[in-house]
Amino acid sequence: MSKQMKTFTREEVEKHNNEGSLWVIIDAKVYDLTRFKDLHPGGAAVLLDEEIAGQDATDAFFGLHRHEVLLRPQYARLQIGTIEDEEEEIPAPKLGDISKVPYAEPTWLNDGFHSPYFTKNHREFQAAMRKFVDEVITPDALIHESDNKRPNQEVFDKMAALEIHAMRMGPGKHLKGRTLMNGLVKPEEFDYFHELIITQEITRCKSRGYGDGLLGGKVIGLPPVLNFGSDELKAKVIPDVLAGKKFICLAVSEAQAGSDVFGLSTTAKKSDCGKFWIVNGNKKWITNGAFADYFTTGCKTDNGFTVLLIERGEGVETKSIKTSYSSTAGTAYVTFQNVKVPIENTLGEEGAGIYVMLSNFNHERWVMCCSSTRSQRGIVEECMKWTTQRKVFGKPLINQPVVRAKLADMIARVESLQAWLENLTHQMNNMPYKEQASKLAGPIALLKMHATRSAQETAKDAVQIFGGRGVTSSGMGKFIEHYHRTVPFDALLGGAEDVLADLGVRQAMRAMPKEAKL
Repeated sequence: MSKQMKTFTREEVEKHNNEGSLWVIIDAKVYDLTRFKDLHPGGAAVLLDEEIAGQDATDAFFGLHRHEVLLRPQYARLQIGTIEDEEEEIPAPKLGDISKVPYAEPTWLNDGFHSPYFTKNHREFQAAMRKFVDEVITPDALIHESDNKRPNQEVFDKMAALEIHAMRMGPGKHLKGRTLMNGLVKPEEFDYFHELIITQEITRCKSRGYGDGLLGGKVIGLPPVLNFGSDELKAKVIPDVLAGKKFICLAVSEAQAGSDVFGLSTTAKKSDCGKFWIVNGNKKWITNGAFADYFTTGCKTDNGFTVLLIERGEGVETKSIKTSYSSTAGTAYVTFQNVKVPIENTLGEEGAGIYVMLSNFNHERWVMCCSSTRSQRGIVEECMKWTTQRKVFGKPLINQPVVRAKLADMIARVESLQAWLENLTHQMNNMPYKEQASKLAGPIALLKMHATRSAQETAKDAVQIFGGRGVTSSGMGKFIEHYHRTVPFDALLGGAEDVLADLGVRQAMRAMPKEAKL
């Protein structure tokens, strides 16, 4: 701190217990609230209470406020000193730190625990990614989740400098020749566990709309170009997208056709000259669509379902859709009116678009499983902290058996999800892309179904634990309220829960041996 801090005894602080001179102690620090008392949101009377004025108000403070409040400049400047021969017990967390709260981190990040999947390089990569998220992404997320504007271009540029945009596409040829995370991992050694780390660390910003706004549309919209686009199309599109200079989204869902991709009404007809597709129709709930330059679009053609890459231009219009999470995600209604699309922009074979989408859905849903699992772990951490610092009936909330039971369920759900996720990630690392499509579609669909159902149970339990604070968009329970409000998104994106559950079982039934009888 720039100003000189004095030391006081507790007896000295006790004398400052009135309107003319009002001091309090919070975690061995002395604050002069004399001028602030009339600005206090709860009124001056709260601070003049005989158990607060001139006293140690640590428990009272942390029963009502988050630690971050003390770090804000307007409140930090109220500190005038410290208590003699005492040290703070609740230091501010450092950027990049691993949480010491039980179950706040996946097992492989905890001291003394082991993993068959994560290597020393994964651990170094995680440390670098967390530091980047804490320093660059989270501050921007806290701003734009509230103001509804898309993430700052500077964030995209800094991500591009580390090749994070490219790494979010998973392992592959697109990484060749790139310097990943300042050379921390070689392109040929980058695997799906590295990508899992990226997704789960970004999720820690606890801003659901911003998380999708941080080019979630690219994560699901670019793979079809990478895997099915012509060399010429790749050369035109991929460099700018991976540099964060242009944006892409996946445009499949429609007002009349969500999970039913064969029910699409957007049409693509060949022009008389045969050089263009003429596209007409609309798409709805398109993530990043409001600011996208390219639309990976599912269309109905004469011989079936075809996927086209449509560039923003004449005949393409987008309109933002207001949803229960922030408009920073760029969720949009997209209209195509007589849009001319070069035949060369066809992704995969004409009429074989379902194979393009099916191969894409596995990765999309797996990414959602990564983020859902990590966001639930963040809620577990919030609840663990709250139940140990909140006092009811003279004891910490954690002393209530019903509260411990809810925490046990939350912990069991997130730990089982992480274990299943890591197992499937290991399979992805050891299967070619085509084999993943045939063998993992069902398991990944079932994992996503389980993850999003678990998420909603955890959101409900967290609100009960936080009480009224759990439905308040500021203060102690702000992340609980935000999570409870936005968690239904995960149950819909990438396929509704019931559809995915049915997909998983149907794929399993196809593999049932005929001779299997009771």
